[in-house]
Amino acid sequence: MLPEHINSIKSLLEHFPTEESCMEYLEHVRWGGNPISPFDENAKVYKCKNGKYLCKNTRKYFTVRNGSVFEKTKISLRNWFLAIWLMNSTKKGVSAMQLMEHVGVTKSTAWFLGQKIRHLLGMEPEYEEIGIYELDEAVVGGLNSNRRRDKKIPNSQGGHTPDKTWILGMIQRNGEFRALVLPSRSPDYAQPIIRRYIMPGSVLITDSWKGYNGLNEYLHYVVKDGNLSYASNPEIHTNSIEGAWGIIKRGYNGIYNWWSKKYIQHYLNEYVFRYNTRKMKIYQRFSLFLEKVFRRIAYKDIQECTVWN
Repeated sequence: MLPEHINSIKSLLEHFPTEESCMEYLEHVRWGGNPISPFDENAKVYKCKNGKYLCKNTRKYFTVRNGSVFEKTKISLRNWFLAIWLMNSTKKGVSAMQLMEHVGVTKSTAWFLGQKIRHLLGMEPEYEEIGIYELDEAVVGGLNSNRRRDKKIPNSQGGHTPDKTWILGMIQRNGEFRALVLPSRSPDYAQPIIRRYIMPGSVLITDSWKGYNGLNEYLHYVVKDGNLSYASNPEIHTNSIEGAWGIIKRGYNGIYNWWSKKYIQHYLNEYVFRYNTRKMKIYQRFSLFLEKVFRRIAYKDIQECTVWN
């Protein structure tokens, strides 16, 4: 883990002044001082110059970049570290334009860099314990009334506009947050996700949407607007999930203004990770993220970022 005094971009770049210092840190995180060949994990490894290693059995050279998100990219590790720091430290997100300006790359490179990082942020385990969960749906997309006259969609109200995207959110009390894109606002999509992430016997607190009906393996409480039937029990509320939606919506409106339906899950991954690690210091969150980077991510992986593939 990074030293505690690294709490700013300035201290980060001072701690990693060269490409070699970045590689040494990654080697420590990945191998702990004992390099392993990506070509033959049982082979003896020889250390060479410029951060390279030689696999004895295959006679192939490799570095700590091999088999990681950094493989086959021309972006320096210092710039990778800077981008990761920015995306983990800001509360409302970082746009491709901001990454382009701060990291010093082209807009297309900044976009791809950001999406790779968001893809890694989504690699989280499923729930494994019984608890109390708040569930709610949210919708992403502009208001039909705000469109130009020639762009308006007839007979579209609320969340029923075809270009809107529905999201299911789940928060465990004193636990973690999940947000997953739904192909449509339908029980056929929502309920399998709920059963996948929440163990039977848990308590569900939801609104009155019919998509939650039939979840008989859970203890289900419904909170309706203006309904005071649970006022005597302060535990029956959805304040936590509403607060999480508020953070995402402020970031959407203030930083991005628009998300492509194809990549919404990536952006949700970013907000979910920051929410779940909100009690960590930035150096702790940065160190936690670097433990996730040792896998390759191709453009195809980014295109397929959905729970429905």
